[in-house]
Amino acid sequence: MLAFRAPWWLPGGHAQTIWPAKLARHTPEAGATPPRWRRERWTTPDADFIDVDFLDAGAAAEGPLLVLFHGLEGSSQSHYAQAFAQWARRAGWQLAVPHFRGCSGELNLAPRAYHSGDFVEIGWILGRLRLQHGARLWAVGVSLGGNALLRWAQEAGDSAAAVAHAVAAVCSPVDLAASGRAIGRGFNRQVYTRMFLRTMVPKALAKLAQHPGLFSREAMLAARDLYEFDNLFTAPLHGFASTDDYWARASAKPHLARLRIPALVIHARNDPFVPFDSVPQPGQAGRFVTLWQPAHGGHVGFPGGRFPGHVHTLPDAVMDWMGRQR
Repeated sequence: MLAFRAPWWLPGGHAQTIWPAKLARHTPEAGATPPRWRRERWTTPDADFIDVDFLDAGAAAEGPLLVLFHGLEGSSQSHYAQAFAQWARRAGWQLAVPHFRGCSGELNLAPRAYHSGDFVEIGWILGRLRLQHGARLWAVGVSLGGNALLRWAQEAGDSAAAVAHAVAAVCSPVDLAASGRAIGRGFNRQVYTRMFLRTMVPKALAKLAQHPGLFSREAMLAARDLYEFDNLFTAPLHGFASTDDYWARASAKPHLARLRIPALVIHARNDPFVPFDSVPQPGQAGRFVTLWQPAHGGHVGFPGGRFPGHVHTLPDAVMDWMGRQR
């Protein structure tokens, strides 16, 4: 793997997480323009919809296809999606960013949303893209999307190879209980938990207005962490008995040995969301899994070495590995 060390002026996991997401310029090439997207709306098997953004890259229309699954409350506008789009444009690849339900800017229709273990939805999306593209594809999942992507590959087993050459999971909470505890404490609770709930709670309340009786409005307004939110919303709406049941059954870590296609699993050792003692270690992951665990990077940060900390390092590393799995 590409060696990585964060620039000296971004010490620690929090700085390496926040700067790339909120402050860095996301078009490292001089004069580069932001990616342009072409959106398709797909009707789901349960008569709902998702929106899929395709990179409008002109000459790349015939190139290999990369599918990027975003993280919690992410989208094609997230900093990592912008970084992968810049990579794809340079490399002549096609890029598709499917939005999980409710993440494309419009509330979905069904009395459900999305979750970390939704391998059925991942499988349906990848299967449709495989047919549409006409050839096997490559898939990357970021944070929540990476855990869900791994769960798809685990459940698909040998059949995954007919759809994808390889998959990669970037900074994914493969032990959801450990990550849930981490984000619910201290600085994480005050900053990251509040940031997520700022969008998740209004969406949940809008879902309640669509489908009265799904949960208690008063309890939702009182939710102060992801454990409480998942207990009220994510778990019951997606067939889990509780947050604990959801976090246990949706976690990818216990099933890594079931993978039958090449998988890159990336965790920075200073990720504030994913405690390093919760990530897979050599000997736990199975023969199809490559672990990359640099000391620096934060949570989906990996800022480059020159000011202002461009995020191109991450797609360069991931796609260098992907290119060797053909």
